[in-house]
Amino acid sequence: MSTTASPMLVIMLHGVGSSGADLAPLADLWKNAVPGAIFASPNAPSPSSFGAGYQWFSVAGVTEENRSGRIKEARPAFDATISAIINENGFADRLDRIVLVGFSQGTIMALDAVASGRWPVGAVVGFSGRLASPLPLAPAVGTPVLLVHGSADPVIPAAETTRAAAALRPLGMSVETVIVPGLGHTISAEGAARAVSFMAEALK
Repeated sequence: MSTTASPMLVIMLHGVGSSGADLAPLADLWKNAVPGAIFASPNAPSPSSFGAGYQWFSVAGVTEENRSGRIKEARPAFDATISAIINENGFADRLDRIVLVGFSQGTIMALDAVASGRWPVGAVVGFSGRLASPLPLAPAVGTPVLLVHGSADPVIPAAETTRAAAALRPLGMSVETVIVPGLGHTISAEGAARAVSFMAEALK
C-alpha cells in the first residue's frame, strides 16, 4: 500500500505552560522519515494557570490524590480538540493511522486517551510523562506505546515511565520504555530518533 493511500496523522500534545508551536520543530525533524505524514500541533484548550501558554488541566495545587479527577474533567475538551483535528484531516474512519505524541502533561493526556479505551489510535509516543488516569483502566490493547524519559528529570521522575509500563503491560498493552541517561525534562535527539522509527514501524 502506498504512503499516499495510507497517510499518517501525527497529533502532538504539548506540556503545561507551553503551546503547540513549541512541538512543531519535531515535525520538521520527522517529516523526511515518515513521508506523506500530516502533523498537527494544537494549543491545549485552557490558558495556563501560571500566565504563559496553555494547559490540558490545571496543575495549581495538584496532588497525587486529585490529579486523576482533573484528567477526567479535562477529557471532554481534549476529545473535542482531537476530534476536530481528525475530522479536518479526514481520518475519522482511520484511527489506526493516527499517532498521538505527548510531552509531559501532553503525555499524561495521550496515555489517558488510550488507557481509557477512548482513542484506539495506531500508536502513542510519550516523552517525560506519567500514567495518572482514573481507575479502572480499559485500554485499547491494539495500540503500541513508546515511553521515553530522562533519568535526571526533575519535574516528573523517570520512575513514572517504569510505573506506567508496569501498569499497562498486564492489561495486554505493548509498551516500550527508553530511559535516557542524564537527560532532564526535555526531548533529546536520541529520543526523537527512536520515536520516529517507532511510529514508522507501528504504522507500516
